[in-house]
Amino acid sequence: MTNAVIRSSGLWTPPDSVSNDELVACYNAWVEKWNGENADAIAAGHTEAKSPSSSGFIEKASGIKARYSVDKAGVLDIDRMRPQVRRREDSEISMMAEAGLAAAREALESAGRDPKDVDGVICSATTMQRTYPCIAIEIQHALGIDGFGYDMSVACSSGTFGLINAVNAIQTGQAKSVLLVTPEITTPQLNFRDRDSHFIFGDVAVALLIERDDMSADGWSILDTRMKTSYSNNIRSNFGFLNACESPEPAFEDRYFTQEGRRVFKEVCPMVAELINDQLAANDLSATDMKRLWLHQANINMNMMIARKVFDREFTVEEAPVILDEFANTAGAGSLVAFHRHADGFAEGEKGLLCSFGAGYSIGSVILEKRAV
Repeated sequence: MTNAVIRSSGLWTPPDSVSNDELVACYNAWVEKWNGENADAIAAGHTEAKSPSSSGFIEKASGIKARYSVDKAGVLDIDRMRPQVRRREDSEISMMAEAGLAAAREALESAGRDPKDVDGVICSATTMQRTYPCIAIEIQHALGIDGFGYDMSVACSSGTFGLINAVNAIQTGQAKSVLLVTPEITTPQLNFRDRDSHFIFGDVAVALLIERDDMSADGWSILDTRMKTSYSNNIRSNFGFLNACESPEPAFEDRYFTQEGRRVFKEVCPMVAELINDQLAANDLSATDMKRLWLHQANINMNMMIARKVFDREFTVEEAPVILDEFANTAGAGSLVAFHRHADGFAEGEKGLLCSFGAGYSIGSVILEKRAV
């Protein structure tokens, strides 16, 4: 069986970043306005007053300090509080494809590869901005790749599941080189008027070039992969094309991302740690063989608990790097962005583990080994 390697990676971010202070100032101004407009109902006990937020609360709850956004002005407009996106003509490149294309080109350039060297494109992300034609095929077309492309989604495990699909395509001989692109335009999924979730997501795109191991001595060998899903309603989005057909039609706010954060924390962390430890044992490895864990970047407290359970001790930031402070939760891209930013300092033969976890529930885990330096 042909083995696969991660040859290179690429990253795209929007030009604008929104700090916690900026987000909180907008949210608290809206709270003051809403409470004023509903003062009589609040005084009569018919509704509860909205509570203000703080940057300290957000950072303590999540580890997030800022996030990139495709439209900062719209997010911070008290009368809008969501990104404003220009509707593009069908003849124009879509927003998701444009973001993914930038990351894909950086990955190709880093590897010194031409698009003609690539056989396929997998676009795997939490949500797609349209059903068809596939965003992956649009990226494939823009790059001039003669091959195949398809979209897929497994919520916050989209990146790792897409990587595993690329590995499978190479191992079965379907392709010799595959671009995995994970464009996560996630801020439009957020209800920026919900105190418990308005700070969670950020926008980004990341790409990995996965190749046959005989094409280069560089990169990261993929030693083993694992996927696991278990149904849960604790993280949910009801947005879809059937919404407009439902009777009664749901309110716009009912289509946003929602979660039961405490339940997710309690249920997901043990599942992830158990899967990682079982995977390591099945490969005659232990946590001591892992120089670094590139974990899904949803919440710093989840990452700390999982890392402690895997290492069975306190760990350093070099062993489990965090990008939440700059990027916030970038859904299916999180662990891949962590890998892109923190894949340095490895000697040949040293190993790390890349793992995502999220709605579904879904968990994807990949053991990597550094090749030639």
